[in-house]
Amino acid sequence: MANPARAPVLTDRYAQVVRVLYRVLVLNLAVAVVKLVLGYMTGAVSILSEGFHSLTDSASNVVGLVGVSIAKRPPDQEHPYGHRKYETMASLGILLFLVVVLVQVLTAAYDRLVSGTVPRVFPEGIGVMAATLVVNLLVVAYEMRAARQLNSEVLQADAMHTRSDVLTSVTVLAALFGVWWGYGWLDPLAALVVTVFIGRAAWRIAQEGSRILSDQIVIAEEDVRAVVRTVPAVLGCHHIRTRGSIDHVFMDLHVWLDGRTPLQAAHDTSHLVKDRLMKRFPHLADVVIHIEPPPDPGSGIGDPGSE
Repeated sequence: MANPARAPVLTDRYAQVVRVLYRVLVLNLAVAVVKLVLGYMTGAVSILSEGFHSLTDSASNVVGLVGVSIAKRPPDQEHPYGHRKYETMASLGILLFLVVVLVQVLTAAYDRLVSGTVPRVFPEGIGVMAATLVVNLLVVAYEMRAARQLNSEVLQADAMHTRSDVLTSVTVLAALFGVWWGYGWLDPLAALVVTVFIGRAAWRIAQEGSRILSDQIVIAEEDVRAVVRTVPAVLGCHHIRTRGSIDHVFMDLHVWLDGRTPLQAAHDTSHLVKDRLMKRFPHLADVVIHIEPPPDPGSGIGDPGSE
């Protein structure tokens, strides 16, 4: 089972993540409603499509809230490692929304190139798009700061999604100014440029999510050995494995002790090793230590740090 002492810390963390998501959800909905109302009132397709794009930000907030509500549940008999990976799965849900946006932008750019349709230009539209752009920039900055403070990949993924909204807002503004100045071709060109940034954000989310779900190493082995070697009775260690997310890591390793060490002394030493590891790496959820005598010198197995 995961370390029960971490439960209050994780609960508080999830509460903070939820607060951030609710605040961002309100702002994203407000931005989407303003764009949609203006789009329907003026008949501007560019602003109307941008309003629907902003709705995907709100949808990703809802996905994040659902994922976090499950992830914060404590370990149980069926999930002894907890439910933390549901947050990672929620971030992959946001990835799906990014892919939808990417397809929409590509389709719109293609249609504009083929049809040659020129969007309507009006000062009100430019002013509203500029205002919503400022709001989105503030949302991205706030959410990214919270993601770093709380080590939350769902907040980071959601901020990347909102950043794509910033880019599409810039695209619409560039298109409106371009048409105003007589360069109608800037509209589809800017949309194609945005797809590159959206694709990059989607790729980063996919990389981070797959790293966690595939149990990629989280803490370098040499960093672990450096801590283990500070315990005098330890002769070395190997088979060091870590997995999980950056804020919720599980570790197991084999620690070598003198074969003549009494069981109680070996047990006490293993707890000392665990305590020092968890102090050095506070994001550890649990450490499982297997005690064994050092391998035979002729076996070819050795602790790299002991040489």
